[in-house]
Amino acid sequence: MTQQASSLTEGPLSPAQAALVVRLAEAARQADGVAPLSEHTLLHVRHPDAQADGDGSGAARDLLAIRDGIAVAYAHLDLAPDAETGDLSGELVVHPAWRRQGHGSALVEVLLSGPAAAGPASRGIRLWAHGDLPSAGAFAAARGFRRARSLWQMRRPLAAGPELPDPVFPPGVTVRTFVPGQDEEAWLAVNARAFAHHPEQGAWTRADLDLREAEPWFDPRGFFLAERDGELAGFHWTKIHPQGPDGAAEGEVYVVGIDPGRQGGGLGRALTAAGLRYLNDRGLGHVMLYVDEDNTAAVRMYAALGFSRLNTDVMYLHPR
Repeated sequence: MTQQASSLTEGPLSPAQAALVVRLAEAARQADGVAPLSEHTLLHVRHPDAQADGDGSGAARDLLAIRDGIAVAYAHLDLAPDAETGDLSGELVVHPAWRRQGHGSALVEVLLSGPAAAGPASRGIRLWAHGDLPSAGAFAAARGFRRARSLWQMRRPLAAGPELPDPVFPPGVTVRTFVPGQDEEAWLAVNARAFAHHPEQGAWTRADLDLREAEPWFDPRGFFLAERDGELAGFHWTKIHPQGPDGAAEGEVYVVGIDPGRQGGGLGRALTAAGLRYLNDRGLGHVMLYVDEDNTAAVRMYAALGFSRLNTDVMYLHPR
């Protein structure tokens, strides 16, 4: 098997190609014990009609290598530059049966060639590697990438773990659940302000939100909104995964955000506690979350709530 024997296509994925990528991702997950593609990329793959707009986040590149009707490698690159660095970010996965045969290197070479659409503001290419696997680190280093960011996955047991805190909200704050068709625009505005320095989250558009509301896991009963003086001050959106690492359903602190102008008084901790109690009441055994390794304040808060690090995702940067 050689890279030359595979066909490489670039452009929006057809439904048939998308199905091949989903199977490729599952094969890699089975082999490595960790999903190789993020929710963002999988939504892009699974919703071909949204691909022209990059899943609501701008244009994107999709590279797919196919051999004998099997997807052997896939790369996704968002072409919306990071507001601060100008870098582009994406993901790459190679089928376990076709690794170390040049497929991944071929896709990286194409990505680094730099599409005209990226423009001169693009200074580098960032690729996520999920699970901090030694093989991924060696692959990145050999191709001129350096470790640039680490995202921790933290986890804690619920009923069998440390006692869950009571949610104590600041005076004047009321809490209710998200109402589809009513709260989208207010939520998007607060989300953008809360994550202004984290474009992967803060740049979400209505299309991004609508895609997730249409997912089978979406449940507004687990989407908590904190209001003060009739305006949205913060939120905690929870998620339930049908299957966690131990095979049982698992909860997730999907995203917690506080409007920068309304921080203080323990609102973030109270919203987190409210979501944890909700997930516990659903009978789940564990809950997980993602947090930047260098966000020491958040890491300390989650550690105090009984979370410990389970895994690490690494972003590798090529400066081009």
